[in-house]
Amino acid sequence: MFRQLHILALLIGLPAFAADLPRPLTYDDFIAFDAEKAKLGQLLFYDKILSGNRNISCGTCHHHDFAGGDGLSLGIGEGGTGIGPKRRTEGPDDRIRKRIPRNAPALWNLGAKDIKVLFHDGRLETSDLYGNGFNSPAEEWLPQGLETILAAQALFPVTARFEMAGDPEENEVSGAVNDRIDNAWPILAKRVRIIPEYGAMFVAAFDHIDSPEQVTIVEIANALAAFIGTEWRNHDSPFDAYLAGDTAALTSQEKQGMMVFYGKGNCAACHSGPLLSDHDFHALALPQFGPGKIRRFDLQPRDVGRMGESDDLADAYRFRTPMLRNVALTAPYGHNGAYPTLDGIVRHHADPLAALTAWDPALADLPKADWLAPVDFIVMQDSREMQRLSQTTDITRLPLSERDVADLVSFLKALTGQTATKRPLGRPATVPSGLPVD
Repeated sequence: MFRQLHILALLIGLPAFAADLPRPLTYDDFIAFDAEKAKLGQLLFYDKILSGNRNISCGTCHHHDFAGGDGLSLGIGEGGTGIGPKRRTEGPDDRIRKRIPRNAPALWNLGAKDIKVLFHDGRLETSDLYGNGFNSPAEEWLPQGLETILAAQALFPVTARFEMAGDPEENEVSGAVNDRIDNAWPILAKRVRIIPEYGAMFVAAFDHIDSPEQVTIVEIANALAAFIGTEWRNHDSPFDAYLAGDTAALTSQEKQGMMVFYGKGNCAACHSGPLLSDHDFHALALPQFGPGKIRRFDLQPRDVGRMGESDDLADAYRFRTPMLRNVALTAPYGHNGAYPTLDGIVRHHADPLAALTAWDPALADLPKADWLAPVDFIVMQDSREMQRLSQTTDITRLPLSERDVADLVSFLKALTGQTATKRPLGRPATVPSGLPVD
């Protein structure tokens, strides 16, 4: 009855679009992860023991100080030093070989039950194709026992050469990956379980683990998932309060922005449902730069998005719709971080082809790397690639006024949770391996 009265109140006070507002998120929408596993996952998330050269952790690119991201357009993985926008491309003994091709995705609410696909191109999804619960880059070599898609996702950055694994000649982990991806996971699991503190924590957290020797990469992944799924769950924004019945939770400008979002802005065509995403793939004609997510037969840097996974031409340049809670905290925006501000990405959505033409490479936050500079923007010199990109877009020009844009930005800021910067566990001061914590 309360929900019916709330909708009636919305319809009285706002245009007809209000009936399309999503229902409020509740804790029932999320997987109930174990708290003891989450605490273990917190330590693993920030422990560099899981990287090939023991010099980078999950938290390096998904840091609490940057709302679960790194604040860069394209990340700096193996070989870099520091965190966030101050992360550098070289240190005293090493330098990066390549920029990470895509923006570090936000971690907010990835523990939701409705999430069946992950990564910008959806190359990980729940599926019975290989008999292990997932269609993934590891295919049939993905181990059994992963409890969630979030656990499956945790296995891939640690085996990615330019993210956490390093070069094959540098360490045994990357060398094993070079042979076959699943050869690396037992090496990493042994590194972890022989540390006494970790061994004891796994025995305490997992009912089926009686001794540290039983710990595999599966338990490590499930612990990481428990941490990510609980640590970044957040749905207490002013918009959430409004959906729950508090019509005073939004300011007048935020309400106007909501009207544009669910009205003539057509934002909810893709950013729909309680999670503000249709979990589908769309082409926005975002500018291309960086090394690209190339395939073996690509002759130069480019990123064809979902098509790289599906091999379907209809998926060219399409990327997964991001969820929007706490979006104001997770700049820059786009699958490659092309825009540093909400205003910029909103304007791109309003007129994608004009924005593509006008886009300035100076908008990309790419830490200096002189040896990579010649290829950072080389794809933009390929007229045929740029033509293909511009001819493939799922959104058309919208007649949004300056006021509409300002109102939309105001509404997007109202998606920031009241407790977004107060995470349950946060960043640990130390980790059991004794390695430094970023």
